[in-house]
Amino acid sequence: MMQRHLSQTVLVFLTILCSCGDKTTIRPFTSDGCTLFPDKSIINRKSWCDCCFQHDIAYWQGGTETQRKQADLALKECVYRKTGDQALADLMYQGVRLGGSPYFPNWYRWGYGWPFIRPYGPLTDAEKALVKKHLEDYFSKKPHPVCN
Repeated sequence: MMQRHLSQTVLVFLTILCSCGDKTTIRPFTSDGCTLFPDKSIINRKSWCDCCFQHDIAYWQGGTETQRKQADLALKECVYRKTGDQALADLMYQGVRLGGSPYFPNWYRWGYGWPFIRPYGPLTDAEKALVKKHLEDYFSKKPHPVCN
């Protein structure tokens, strides 16, 4: 009897937890540059921050698992182009691959603009329109992104 009551309580709690919040609304876009990583070299001042900014746009809106892999590879390639440092590019790539899952409850996860948990999946046309509107709003208010 106790086990059944506990199971029912857990089920009710999870139902309430999963139904909280509007899952169809994306928060306004934000970027902090290279989250948990320097934005540029302290030695030669080469910056790769704009690579991270573009990566943040992809991560904020989320999407499919393939899109995440493409965004992570684009970050790696951009960092390499900016710095010529393959080890740095590989390190950043491994970091985002390890820490960016949409299932981690962190502020930099894949799909961080949407309420937690949002699994991998394509955006609907309505969601794409929301993404476009929020990015237009962001760039109209901040014509110079966080890296400038």
